[in-house]
Amino acid sequence: MAAPTPDTFEVLVVDDEAETREVLAEFCRTLGLTVTSADDGRSAVTAIQRSPSQFRVVLTDIWMRGADGFEVLKAARAANPSAYVVMITGYATLDSALRAVREGAYDYLPKPFALGQLEVVFTRIRDRIALEAENRMLSRQMDGLREAGGSGPRRGDLTWRLDAIEERLGRIEELLRQSRLPSA
Repeated sequence: MAAPTPDTFEVLVVDDEAETREVLAEFCRTLGLTVTSADDGRSAVTAIQRSPSQFRVVLTDIWMRGADGFEVLKAARAANPSAYVVMITGYATLDSALRAVREGAYDYLPKPFALGQLEVVFTRIRDRIALEAENRMLSRQMDGLREAGGSGPRRGDLTWRLDAIEERLGRIEELLRQSRLPSA
């Protein structure tokens, strides 16, 4: 399987409430994402273990039968440490939010949440994936130059890349500011 580009990745949507699961899956599809659904934590863990690198993003409810969202989080991070796990819950508590972050969740959204909030999360994930890919590419270029005995990249090459990174970070910050504005 080819590595996903920053704009395309597969999302595993896990929720034991069929209506919520379908709304989230359909929303992800409207964003151009490939979606697989699981109706409980056990099936999600099985899907993750069956194909560890398939799901770049796991969107999971916390309180479910079979296996809870924390078990899904643990399985996703063990199978693919670079997976982004977004925890959602109708029973948000400070303890569960802290636990989610401590155990490696990328984000935590209490229900009900606006789909726009989820879109911001996906935009941040896409931008982060793009920055990670850019970083890997630049590291490979630097390694190649060192091996070839070169003096390093030209200043102009680095400048435009840094400008592009700054622009992406600016967009992320603007989206975060917009998502935190109180609705009228």
